[in-house]
Amino acid sequence: MTDARQAALDYHAKPIPGKLSVELTKPTATAKDLALAYSPGVAEPCREIARDPENAYRYTGKGNLVAVISDGSAILGLGNLGALASKPVMEGKGVLFKRFAGINSVDIEVNAESPQAFIDTVARIADTWGGINLEDIKAPECFEIEQALIEQCSIPVFHDDQHGTAIVTAAGMLNALEIAGKALDEARIVCMGAGAAAIACMKLLVTCGARAENIVMLDRKGVIHTGREDLNQYKAMFAADTDRRTLDDAIDGADVFVGLSGPGLMTADHIRKMAPNPVVFACTNPDPEIHPDLARETRPDVIMATGRSDYPNQVNNVLGFPFIFRGALDVRATRINEEMKVAAVHALKDLAREPVPQEVLDAYEMESMAFGRDYIIPTPVDVRLLERITSAVAQAAVDSGVARRPYPSHYPLKSVDDVYGV
Repeated sequence: MTDARQAALDYHAKPIPGKLSVELTKPTATAKDLALAYSPGVAEPCREIARDPENAYRYTGKGNLVAVISDGSAILGLGNLGALASKPVMEGKGVLFKRFAGINSVDIEVNAESPQAFIDTVARIADTWGGINLEDIKAPECFEIEQALIEQCSIPVFHDDQHGTAIVTAAGMLNALEIAGKALDEARIVCMGAGAAAIACMKLLVTCGARAENIVMLDRKGVIHTGREDLNQYKAMFAADTDRRTLDDAIDGADVFVGLSGPGLMTADHIRKMAPNPVVFACTNPDPEIHPDLARETRPDVIMATGRSDYPNQVNNVLGFPFIFRGALDVRATRINEEMKVAAVHALKDLAREPVPQEVLDAYEMESMAFGRDYIIPTPVDVRLLERITSAVAQAAVDSGVARRPYPSHYPLKSVDDVYGV
């Protein structure tokens, strides 16, 4: 067993198995405390919630509680390992919610025999939480599941593998193209991969201004084109009217490559064929479609992003989902809509253009860091993410009519210590 593998197992097992625990928020030292916490005192908030369900936000932790739910059908890059095997990832997601946005969470692993069974299970218990983060559910089932739960639930439902990846990718892409001297609406984009993240990324880029006719998407069988008869409805949205059939065909003259597929699928020959100042987001993790060292050696003019933390420009979902949920929860949004996603994109994009705080430089042991080829996306340790993205998302929810509370008076948040002001 390698040292890294053993360290990971020890981290999860010792000194207490798992990564999360439950904490008390009220005193329980006396008999009076316990009588208020449970019987008979607990009857009073029960009556108030029965009278008005909105009182659940006043008398319980619902308003700061997110469920992280999976069926285990697409666990990281490991594939379908089953619902129970997804539990370490779902706990990990809960750690990130708490660490970065002060949000409590509970992980739910659903051993469902069909998408409808999963939908029915989650819908019946959805009132428990203030929001639902779907995770590691394979395509195309994830699209059906998310849409059905959005329609059936009165709380935000967000599949982070789709939209979190798309939001961070779009923010970095807008900055990368500006540095490259190119416009999104004119850029020729090649997307390697046609799963949940890839389709969501391309849809959000179109929302942000890309032209669908400038996008070529590839799956395991090659270019997704209008002549194919094996496409589901989600891939069909990006079927191109083209005679290009392979990545070698599609990449010729392309401005952008987005990889959400598998390791090593892009070669030096491929990147050589791209237009000047190519933008390459090779996001398969830990081994990207093309290694950043090879990409830069082959094309010194490349603007490169990966999913790795040991290279610049990491496309990391933790830049988005904690703060998106924080903003949605604080205005009691009924959903996370396109306006909120786009607001998060632009808040993230704009933050990368501001001077980098000293604490970020210290964390990365760097003397300087500034907007440019090696800094197109903020880093996860930037404390300003909580303030900027949360505020933008909350305001967009209010402006677009999905908020049930006004923009919070205690905003902008400066730290997770401020989150209980609602």
